Amino acid sequence: MNVHHLELFFYVAKYEGITAAVRKMPYGIQQPAVSGQILQLEENLGVKLFNRRPFALTPAGEELYDHIYPFFSKIGMVESLLKGEERNTLRLAASAMVLKTHLPIVLGVMKRENRELKLQLSHVGPMELIKLVQNEEVDLAITAVAGDLPDPLKMEALLEIPIVMIVPKNFKEKSFEQLLQPDAYEQGQELKYPLVGMEEDETIMKAFLRYMNSKNATWESSVKVSALDVIQEYVAQGFGIGIGVAVPGRKLGSEVRAIPLPSCPKLTLGVIYQGKLKPLGQEFVKHASTAATALIQATS
Repeated sequence: MNVHHLELFFYVAKYEGITAAVRKMPYGIQQPAVSGQILQLEENLGVKLFNRRPFALTPAGEELYDHIYPFFSKIGMVESLLKGEERNTLRLAASAMVLKTHLPIVLGVMKRENRELKLQLSHVGPMELIKLVQNEEVDLAITAVAGDLPDPLKMEALLEIPIVMIVPKNFKEKSFEQLLQPDAYEQGQELKYPLVGMEEDETIMKAFLRYMNSKNATWESSVKVSALDVIQEYVAQGFGIGIGVAVPGRKLGSEVRAIPLPSCPKLTLGVIYQGKLKPLGQEFVKHASTAATALIQATS
């Protein structure tokens, strides 16, 4: 087998398609060249390695990927280690809100302890965070989780965060029960106010919709946004009732307030990673846990 062909197949399998692989590979190569060399690899092996549309590895492709993954996935790390960079570089992903409000303090402590510290910070949505960790594009991620993580991901829990409803400051209703139609539980009706929420595949929305289903009620979003911190702005402008979280130490805007959801399961904010964390990642988990404990004590 041609080693270069195996490398190209590794990237195609990792990024789930030739087009995506060409965009993300560490060196320039045209899509037709990748397609041609992958075809040569398949002809040499006498098997089909993946289905093109929709992309899916065949059993033979999965077996080959499992064999070559340990080697090709570590090349970048080995290169960095040889250059003396890997041990001082932390690649971390989180939501924009977490990067802005909580991580500067934790990372500031680490920077004072290690002046050689280098950071690669990415802010993306929850679903993208999981993929970044799975593809080993980041060392770890900070995100909220409801339920189990896909294998082989692991999590170090930091905080338990309640889900709340965000309402205008002068809103007449004081409890979640008052937001329901009188017979919403019995008839499975929608709530009587428009909902400002997120896409249904977001973690907080999945947890909220499960909670509503347990109450035999539905509440579909009439306004969908891509970030939690945007929701309260639309609630303040009268677009409806928002879904949010009560983060310890973080106050809502002056024009809105929170209504608790009785018996609604909390989200777990934690550090997501896979495999064994390198020493710098372990240091981050230690400092993040310390900061989370201090935050809980300060707000209790």
